[in-house]
Amino acid sequence: MLALTERAIRASFVNCTQGEAKRLAVPSDLQTHPWDDLDFLGWRDPAAPQRAYLIAETDDGPVGVALRVAPQQTGSTRRSMCSLCLTTHTGDGVSLMTARKAGREGRQGNSVGAYVCSDLACSLYLRGRKHAGPRMHETLSVEEKIERTRTTLAAFLRKVTE
Repeated sequence: MLALTERAIRASFVNCTQGEAKRLAVPSDLQTHPWDDLDFLGWRDPAAPQRAYLIAETDDGPVGVALRVAPQQTGSTRRSMCSLCLTTHTGDGVSLMTARKAGREGRQGNSVGAYVCSDLACSLYLRGRKHAGPRMHETLSVEEKIERTRTTLAAFLRKVTE
């Protein structure tokens, strides 16, 4: 992924107002992100853990979506799988994240959701730079897993923007 500036990040959002994009918490450590290893930039708002943000490169440039993180169920040890990178986590490592649809449908309250790694570090899990415990064995190469994740993410973004 190409490195993004704060200005580019704020301009990329498709499912919130310009005012909301101007007020959202952008990571302060953008210059230290491992951009070459990222398929998308994702982060949680430290001041509001129920908010998350995701930006991916598309043919039309970066597309950002604001996400709502569903509250975690406590008291159960379960394994869950991220729908983007297919990494399995125990406990609260996967969260349901919903994005308000862009445009008129979003203003009417329509949204789409996906189960995603709670820390939005899918790219790092795929490349073995971060670990969530034992991985399921797959015969796909790392490059094929990355392509699968990018395809799944692109489909999610299309649902938000259509």
